[in-house]
Amino acid sequence: MAAAPGLDSKVEIRNEEIQQSKEEEEASTELTELQLLPESYRINSISEIRLLAIADNFQHQYSHLFPDRKLLLLCPVNECGVKKFVSTTVRPTTMVPPELLTWQGCALFVANFLTLEPLEPPVHLPRHLFSSTTVLKRQRATCFEFATLLCSLLLGSNYDAYCVSGYAIKEMCLLDQSLQECPLLDTEAKSVISEQQQPKNKYTVKSLRELESRFLTQQAKKKQEAEVALLQKQKLQEESELRPADHLRGLRVHCWVLVLARSRRVKENFFIDPLTGNSYATDSDSFLGIESMWNNLNYYVNMQDCSNGCAEMVYDVEDLKMWEPMLYGATSKKELILTVQKKQERSLMSKSTNEEEGQPRVFEMPRSWVSYISISDKDMENRWPGGKTVIRYRKSKLERFAPGLSSVGLITRLTTYKDLECTEVALVKEWYQDRKDHLEEREVNKVDNFMTECFKCKTTVNLLLLRCRSLTAGTEQEMEFSNARSDGLVRRKLTPHEMIETFEGRSDFLYYRHVFFSQLDHVQLCNDQPLPIDRVVERFHRNKSKPANNDVAKRIFLVAQQQIELTYHLMDYRFSLSRRTFNISTSQKFKADMVCTFQVDLSEMPLGTLALFDMLVALKTHKENVAEQIGKSVEEVKHILACRKQDEKNIELQTITAQGNSQKQKMEDEKQLQEQKKDILTSLLIQLGKEEDLSPKDAKKIYQDCLAEMRNRLQMKANLIQKCYEEETQRLQTKQQWYQKSQLHLSEQEKDNYQTYCFEKTLQISVIQKRLSKWKETANEKYTAFDQMLQKDPRLAPHLHSSSKHLSLC
Repeated sequence: MAAAPGLDSKVEIRNEEIQQSKEEEEASTELTELQLLPESYRINSISEIRLLAIADNFQHQYSHLFPDRKLLLLCPVNECGVKKFVSTTVRPTTMVPPELLTWQGCALFVANFLTLEPLEPPVHLPRHLFSSTTVLKRQRATCFEFATLLCSLLLGSNYDAYCVSGYAIKEMCLLDQSLQECPLLDTEAKSVISEQQQPKNKYTVKSLRELESRFLTQQAKKKQEAEVALLQKQKLQEESELRPADHLRGLRVHCWVLVLARSRRVKENFFIDPLTGNSYATDSDSFLGIESMWNNLNYYVNMQDCSNGCAEMVYDVEDLKMWEPMLYGATSKKELILTVQKKQERSLMSKSTNEEEGQPRVFEMPRSWVSYISISDKDMENRWPGGKTVIRYRKSKLERFAPGLSSVGLITRLTTYKDLECTEVALVKEWYQDRKDHLEEREVNKVDNFMTECFKCKTTVNLLLLRCRSLTAGTEQEMEFSNARSDGLVRRKLTPHEMIETFEGRSDFLYYRHVFFSQLDHVQLCNDQPLPIDRVVERFHRNKSKPANNDVAKRIFLVAQQQIELTYHLMDYRFSLSRRTFNISTSQKFKADMVCTFQVDLSEMPLGTLALFDMLVALKTHKENVAEQIGKSVEEVKHILACRKQDEKNIELQTITAQGNSQKQKMEDEKQLQEQKKDILTSLLIQLGKEEDLSPKDAKKIYQDCLAEMRNRLQMKANLIQKCYEEETQRLQTKQQWYQKSQLHLSEQEKDNYQTYCFEKTLQISVIQKRLSKWKETANEKYTAFDQMLQKDPRLAPHLHSSSKHLSLC
């Protein structure tokens, strides 16, 4: 028992060492990546230095004129620790993927691809604003970096877009959508409504006007509106109970995107929240105020009153009373279009441009320091960090998966709940892709206890839909098929007591069959014996090649009564249907009185005994064929259900070859990337732009740079271990000094804690000291081995001397 604390302390020290080693590796990797960034990330040009001075002067004037307003976000620090003006961080980039050519595609990609880093504190502007290229690598960003990336993509797609710095509600700033309705639920509701609304035909016969009381209609409408208002009020009360009052309302800083109505056929101005990708009207209550906005051409300060939110704001940046630009005379997008048009007109009119040359030139925004934004196909596929995202809405949860991530082909799952706490599941809907069984959607309804599956029309039986519902006695199966079946079957519903089939395009004009089974107990239903048929009802479309009184409209086989009933189509200018009933008792010979006929047209000659007998023989043959078809239908249902169980046990993806090639290519790319990471010459060769045919001078320079880089890394590692050793030693000494001063006033428990602390610290310091001494011993060996590896490298060996100078480490 006494050895347990010491063992736990060793485990903790080991875990701390592992964590510290990981942090050191991450810091080293980030340092290497920063060193490989272009020079524009680390150094400001002359134009940028002048722009920073202008921005600093503008900030001083702004704070002097508006002391009550928050300072503007003008020159945050980038990933290299260099101040950059926000407008130069916006990099307009034209995207190749067709999905990113519209604002909806750009907004959805940014919202899905990045993970939010909330502002800390939420009422202050960020001190850092990373470039979009770094943000895409990290896949983590603040709302300002979200908006910068989205604005860059929209500007590249020729939208008049601006980054907006202002204030928003708490739920929007923290990406909390738990009180909003899931957009997938809204889409499904709209699709159902659109299916129910049939298109009106102006040539149809108008129905008779219904005589209704206007007063009663108004009262019913008022009652309905009152019920809707009451439901809305109850909903708001529930939400208000869940949403406590925000004491920082109106102070939370947020950044979003404004798209003006002047390009890409945009009719009205609108906002885009980059965190969700949703669009909002400019008078939305979610946005509480605006301080400034900018794009790659200029920076504008809002001079309008935002006490009532953004509802009454005007977004004409050319109006100096509404928006104060930082660069006067700088070209806006509107002015840029007009200037291009004027130049085209002047070139056509062959006029000189001496007047333009005589005008004084104004300071314009420098070009962006950010590199070209590149979004690969891999980024488009794995657009969610980790390949998966989970969004919680009001009474629902939405999960999205990257294609190929799930072994069952799952790409989306929507779970709805009965309660606001999301504890009791009501419905689960899943979407699939690239399944070998062609499954596309599955819906499991926990309330009504049924499951629905939707398929492509490429299955062997042309199955489109399968719905199974659990009943008190057995199950109910409903199936829908495409019209590519040879028997014309499009819908089938089977229960323990009946089966309904619907047909289309059959040569015999059959379109409906309803089969009633005899009542059986639960034991008989569980057996695999064929279900006994009680009666069969069949309906037929009109066959124009036959007279109506000879064209069967409905045929009923009454098995228990041993009868067959025929009902014919309605004749023109008649109100009654002709009917004929056959008694098919096998114990008696056929007689004329075994047929009961009701003939509407009395002028027509009735059928003779021989004709009726031939008709009865044909009907018996049809009865046997129908019974056989019913048996095949029941067996087909069982076969489909068995196949579905087998498919769910052995799930396979349809595009196996394509996925194999994709996986193989992915493994090769990862292998090549790992080799490049191991190969220290890669970055230096890329910087020189000479991956092949090195000159002796370049080879010697690369050789010396590699040795210097290795020497710096080894020295950095030794310095980190030495720093850790000194910090732990200082902590131990501080604790010892405290004990010397306070030992007379300490309790026994505090003295025991002090001794335990000293023991653990001493052990930790000894471990660090051993690591440091071991590192110093192996550093020279690693350096020598690295030097020999460089001399043997086939790219450098021909240009180096046989003997190289070995530099010793300090």
